[in-house]
Formats: sequence, C-alpha cells, structure tokens
Amino acid sequence: MAYDYENFKQDVYKLTDINLSLYKERQMKRRIESLIARKGHKDFESFYNAMKKDNELLRTFISYLTINVSEFYRNPAQWELFEKQMIPYLEKNFGRRINIWSAACSTGDEPYTIAMILAKHFPLNQIKITATDIDEDVLAFAKEGVYSAKSVAGLPKDLLSKHFKQDGNSYIINDDIKKCIDFKKHNLLKDRYPVNMHMIVCRNVVIYFTDEAKDEVYTKFHNTLVKNGILFIGNTEQIVHAKEIGFGSLDSFFYVKN
Repeated sequence: MAYDYENFKQDVYKLTDINLSLYKERQMKRRIESLIARKGHKDFESFYNAMKKDNELLRTFISYLTINVSEFYRNPAQWELFEKQMIPYLEKNFGRRINIWSAACSTGDEPYTIAMILAKHFPLNQIKITATDIDEDVLAFAKEGVYSAKSVAGLPKDLLSKHFKQDGNSYIINDDIKKCIDFKKHNLLKDRYPVNMHMIVCRNVVIYFTDEAKDEVYTKFHNTLVKNGILFIGNTEQIVHAKEIGFGSLDSFFYVKN
C-alpha cells in the first residue's frame, strides 16, 4: 500500500507528539507539501525518513508547522482595551498579584508585551506570566530576548525606550522584564494545562485547529481559569460555543469565565 498523508500523520505523531489530525487538514497538508517541495523531497515518505535522520530538518518542520508569526503590540486597539479596561477589571477581582498564561507564545513578543503594559500599573515583582509553546527553538529565542527593529516597530515609543537596550540593529529586552516570564514547552493539544490562572492570552492560534479541537482547547482554558478569569483571543477568532462552554463576553475578543 502506498505511503500517504495518513501514514505521515501517524508517523509524525510518534516522532514529535504532534497530532496533525487535530489541525485543519486541507490547510495543513498544503503547507507541508510546500515545505517538502522546498526541501527537495518527492513525497511524504521520503521527507519523513529524512526527518528521522536529520534533527535540524525535524526542528525546521516543527517550527514551520507551528506557524510562528508574532510581533510586539500586535493589533494595538486590543492592547489598549487590555490596558484601559481589563487591567482595572483584573485588579478589582483578584488584587495586585495576577497569574497570566500566554499560550502558544511563539518568539515571546506577546508575553513581553503583556509584562511591559502591566509594569505601568503593578510592581514588577507582582507580575507572574507563564509563557508556553510547542517549539523549543522559539522558546530559546524568546529567553534570549533579542529582537529586530521590525519586531518592535509597533511598540509604543515609551515602552521601547524604557524596556529595551539598542545594540546596532538589535533591541535587547531588559532583565527586569525577562524575570517576569517563565518560558516552558507545552503542547496545547496533548499536555496537561496549568491551573488557577486569572487570565489566558491565546491569539491567532486555534484558527488552525479542527472545530472539535478548538472546543476541547477552549473547554480546557475554561477549566484553567478561576471564576471571573479572562480569556483574550485574536482578532481573527471567535468562540462559537462560548455559552455552552461557560464563557460570557466582556468585550470584543475578551471572554469571562462565568
């Protein structure tokens, strides 16, 4: 029997713990076929066999698969809403020690953005952000905290000047902000979720999942949050079964655990 995408999905799961069946098939298959062609392989089987022998190719595949698109202060209107409405809400409901989870944090732009905004309102030693991603390479990048001018281009100038040192064309985030973030590897579709979070930020990630996987992730997010906790999603997303899961709407892209 010919080796096909179904065989590839099964083998990738064994090799990486990434379940491709939980991603939208048409979209993901097309992306992988594009990568296979770019890397000079003729089919799924030859590409899989190459990944087994070449750890660098395997890491490239995982990074490509997890669609790492990130930048500081992405979608400014949402961050302004976060600062003006959600931070007062969080403080009113939970005090000044806030536990936040930045899920699928990619290269760290998002959790660092959260920390910099929170630092305008809370002492740094009271800011605790858990930031997770499935891709170990992007987590290593995030821990380094060195970014290009393009990555920080959208950041308000006051935050950029206060929290970064410039070295040529690179911007290095200050250690006091780095200490607010705990970076960890985590697979949203497989691993155990943290508990007792006051806020979860997961933006523009689950759009790549199947509807069933989305509902499962949102249900687990609901279980992770304390009562009245907030889920902050991306501007391309909505929670179709929000009410059934137990979420109410606080504002556009902000949901509250009922």
